[in-house]
This record gives sequence, C-alpha cells and structure tokens, in this order.
Amino acid sequence: MESLFEMILNDAFWFAVIRATTPILFATLGAVVASRAGAINIGIEGTMLTAALMGVIFSAYSQSVWIGLMAAVIAGIILSIVLAYFAFKLKSNLIVTGIAINIFSAGGTVFLLSSLTGDKGTSTSLNSLVLPNIHIPIIEDMPVVGSILSGHNILTYVGLVSIIFMYILFNHMSLGLRIKAVGESPEAAESVGIDVFKIKFISLCMSGVFAGLGGAFLSMGYVSWFSAGMTAGRGYIALAARAIAGNTSIGALLASLLFGFADTLSNYLQAFKIPVEFIHMTPYIMTIVGFIVISIVNSKKEINRKKKMMNE
Repeated sequence: MESLFEMILNDAFWFAVIRATTPILFATLGAVVASRAGAINIGIEGTMLTAALMGVIFSAYSQSVWIGLMAAVIAGIILSIVLAYFAFKLKSNLIVTGIAINIFSAGGTVFLLSSLTGDKGTSTSLNSLVLPNIHIPIIEDMPVVGSILSGHNILTYVGLVSIIFMYILFNHMSLGLRIKAVGESPEAAESVGIDVFKIKFISLCMSGVFAGLGGAFLSMGYVSWFSAGMTAGRGYIALAARAIAGNTSIGALLASLLFGFADTLSNYLQAFKIPVEFIHMTPYIMTIVGFIVISIVNSKKEINRKKKMMNE
C-alpha cells in the first residue's frame, strides 16, 4: 500500500494522467457540443479510430506531420457529415447510424491499412511522424509543477485551449446560443427563424473536429503508429464523461481527468501482483461508478425540485 501511495504522489504519474486524459478530453468535448444541439454522437469511437489511421497514412506518405494532422481532422469532419446527412436528412435513427459508423470504422481501418501497406492490424511498415512536444518557458523550471505541466504533446495544450473556446462559444457567441436553443427546444428555435438542421449539422461537424484531434493524438502523440482498435473504448468513455460533465466545458475537463486517472492507474497497477483482468477493468469500473454517482445526484435534484414545487 505504501508503494502505491508513493507511485500516485510521483510527478511522472500525474504527467501520465494528463497524457492519458488528452484523447478522452477531445472526445468528451465532441460529445458535449453535439449533445448541446440535441444530437448524441455515438459515432465518436469510430471517428477517432478513422482519424488515427488517416493521420498515420498521410503523415507517412507526405512526411509532414501537419498534413497528417489535417487529414485526421478532415476524416473526423467527413464522418460527422455522413452521420448528420443520414440522421437529419434521410431521417435514419441517430443512435443506429452512429453504431454503424463505429462498426464500419473498426473493420474498414484494418482493411484499408492492409490494402495500402499489407500490414495486419499495426502500421509497422509506415514511417509515420509524431507531433512535437512543447516545453513551456518559466513553468518548466518550476519544481514539481514544471515536470507535470510542461513537456506535453502540442495537442494536450490545444485541448486545454479548446476548453476556453467552448466556454466562450456557449456563453458569449451567437452560434453557441443558437446551439443551446436548438438543443433545448427545436420547435421554439425554428419559430424564431433558426435553421435547426444547419445548427445540428454545424454541431456535429465541430464534434468531428474534436474527435479527429483525439484520434490524431492517439496515433501521432500517444504512440507513433496505428493499431486496430487502438481507441480501446475511449469514445464510449467520453459519452459517459459527457453525462458526468453536465454538458459544460469545465465539467468535461474534470470528468476526463477522472477517467485519465483511472487509465493511468490501471497501467501502473501492472507492477503489482494484481490480476491483469481487474487492471484492465479499472477505467470501465470508473465509468459505472461515475454513472451511479451522477444518477444519484440527478435523482436528489429532481426530488428537491418536486418538493419545492409542492411547497409553492
């Protein structure tokens, strides 16, 4: 137990927590912006996986890390456009369409990688590039804080800036207010001249951008290759984090940190004599616990609201 506490109090552990949080944070922000418009983007898992592959392929063939990143983001946008078109234009079920994208991506990425390179599941033959790490002046020289906050991949800091962007979007920009209006009452929003389809379409495209960045981080920051199923359920965890976050940007950060902590802890626990099956369950157990807690909190809020209405 003492060694476990020493591990958790180590600077390297919290550096790893932030690193593990990054892809979940991007996916959670994508889930939040879609949910705000009244659209649940179940396809985030598959979108991240496809974006991860596109980043590796384009960075390898172009030998430009930025072209790889752009390809990953564009892949995320394209899949979100497909989801929006089928769900809102052709009136297919949004949940089923998102699941179809996840299934298609799981098999399609392996097939495409094999067709282009002959690799079976892992891009071993591709000389893909890695996005740079950023060392923050002044902060990197600070004891403890510097070793935790400085030296991360550039997308980690993009994720932090995205939280600020999301806050400004939903509190100080007309687009954000329109997105919230559509999510709360599409009929009322349409009655005042808001194009509901357009707003939901934009929201899903923004969700695709965030999912694309999360996928790019996995294959161009977290590691330097693509492997089949490398998202490992992070897209689904992001949906749980979105529910815990309550559709707020700060909540998305805190919920993502919770799951990043669980993911990092599961990796570090492999050094102890703990069954590997339990270790792999840790992030998903945290998901279930998070849902239970948020359900209890929401139930209490609902009970208090009803009591207040009765008293009035």
